[in-house]
Amino acid sequence: MKLRLRYYWDRLRTSYWFVPSLMLIAAAALAWSAVGVDSRLGGAGAEPVSWGYLGDSQGASQVLSTIAGSMVTIAGVVFSITLVALSLASSQFGPRMLRNFIRDRVNQAALGAFLATFLYCLLVLRTIQHDPQATFVPHVAVSLGVLLAIASIAMLIFYIHHVATHIQADTLIDVIYAELCALMDALYPDPIDHANASADAIEAAPAFHLDKAPGRICSNCDDYLQGVDTDALVAAASEVDVLVRVERRPGDYALRGALLLSVWPADKLDEGAAEALRGCLVFGTQRTATQDVEFAIDQLVEIAARALSPGINDPFTAITCIDRLGSALARLAQRAIPPALHTDADGKPRLIATAVGFPEALDAAFNLIRQCARGSVPVTIRLLEVLGEIEPLTARLDDREALRRHARMIMHSAEGGLPEADDRNDAQRRYLALITALGSAARR
Repeated sequence: MKLRLRYYWDRLRTSYWFVPSLMLIAAAALAWSAVGVDSRLGGAGAEPVSWGYLGDSQGASQVLSTIAGSMVTIAGVVFSITLVALSLASSQFGPRMLRNFIRDRVNQAALGAFLATFLYCLLVLRTIQHDPQATFVPHVAVSLGVLLAIASIAMLIFYIHHVATHIQADTLIDVIYAELCALMDALYPDPIDHANASADAIEAAPAFHLDKAPGRICSNCDDYLQGVDTDALVAAASEVDVLVRVERRPGDYALRGALLLSVWPADKLDEGAAEALRGCLVFGTQRTATQDVEFAIDQLVEIAARALSPGINDPFTAITCIDRLGSALARLAQRAIPPALHTDADGKPRLIATAVGFPEALDAAFNLIRQCARGSVPVTIRLLEVLGEIEPLTARLDDREALRRHARMIMHSAEGGLPEADDRNDAQRRYLALITALGSAARR
């Protein structure tokens, strides 16, 4: 249930209608409340409050009409600016980067602020009465309308500044990196000293006879696996008294009929149990960063790969992405990988689900960049330098072996892709320093 709530909340965050809709509702409530205050202060013929609007009904109508018309015009300008920014981001950084712009709170709030001010003025405008026998001027409501107009002007200035800075590569990279760090903190909360042995998950559950053929739960859709509700899977497996193994990770694409879950013993798996277990998996038409740590990594990789394309040829942006990826990998190297085996309240094994480890994250981060950077001296050297900076922070043997494997592949690409001998020698020095450090007896 918690996973599905996060899924729906993420969908709301990445929509342009949710925040503006809330602001429109708030504007309608504010207009109703302000007019109600004016009515309580005296109604028709009442003297205006000393701090509020002091004009007559004609002036009030003109003020609100002017504000309402201006807000609609500005809202159109904001919408146009947003579309231009989205188009530029899509062409320069990739279509998957649009999600970060769409979910940006400032963009949503700017559009909502102008529309909300327009709606407020429209609702207050209809309450003004021009009849000489029963004139009603909502002095407080008109004054609030003027204040909302001033706030909207400030929002417009801030919005233009925000768009101008947010569209820059360094800012976008920093936003994606912050999201990646938050996801790592959620998926890998414990330091490496608190790690539990999880490699022998199958051996830890001998009572379920995992050597026998399992029951199969297959996909009934053609979508991406966006999340696995671990707690719900454990509860469902405990209710049926089975052990479940998740065969795919969040971010994997599942064809209709592809294997999702293996269940032991197979004879306890009926149609109802299969639906209950399948219901603990969340699918969607695209990958999200809810549980997919490789998706957040892939966003930085995509920016780097586009920067290294012949049409752009921007190694500095690629190096910035490599630096951020190095920081994220260093964070992961110092975190405990969650155990693959999950038990119920009675301590009985119920679920086997392996998480993405450091070697897999390193593959996702550097494989494509290495392939795109073949022949780029600064990017190749920076890749080796980042691996060297990560090395002192790695303690697991598998992690250090992954560093050694990537260093070897990078050096092999450098030998075949760098034409200058001095450039190859620079890369060779960094490679040998890293290999020496990895071969050292000192381990953390």
